[in-house]
Amino acid sequence: MNRVQLSHVLRAAARVANNNEIVVIGSQSILGSFDERELPLEATMSMEADICFLSDIDEFSSDLVDGSIGELSSFHEAFGYYAQGVSLTTAVLPSGWQDRVVAYREGDYEPSLAVCLDPHDLVVSKLVAGRQKDVEFAKALLDVGLVSEELLLERAEMLDRPGSVIKRIQSTINRLKTSD
Repeated sequence: MNRVQLSHVLRAAARVANNNEIVVIGSQSILGSFDERELPLEATMSMEADICFLSDIDEFSSDLVDGSIGELSSFHEAFGYYAQGVSLTTAVLPSGWQDRVVAYREGDYEPSLAVCLDPHDLVVSKLVAGRQKDVEFAKALLDVGLVSEELLLERAEMLDRPGSVIKRIQSTINRLKTSD
């Protein structure tokens, strides 16, 4: 996905849900901080933008997005990318993440008032999930210097998770930085 495509998804999601307070929480949240030309391929491969809404307690807006512009929708078929409406609790994020979000301001994104995760919060969240694609995403960003090992280790400490989970994530970060 690129920034033009993400802008399109955000406009469509805001209109479909009649809710413009969007948080991009999946991997494509990285597009809030970097242009796709600065990013390694592993960071832009996804054709799905995981989004949620700040004021969506019952997840009604997320459900509308899934049904209207989600996977296998006519939107997806027409454009080759889509939005997945998710809950704000889908991602496990370091404490204070809300204070570090990045406002999404690219091209014609209105009427959305979207924010994206800080890149370090995003990578730590991906490492909590621990899937192979998430580890590859983290490694690619580390390899090109778009996230720092030190800050990732600090953010891992800010997770509301058992110490064993934090240690696993920190071990992964250390291993990724030393492997080539």
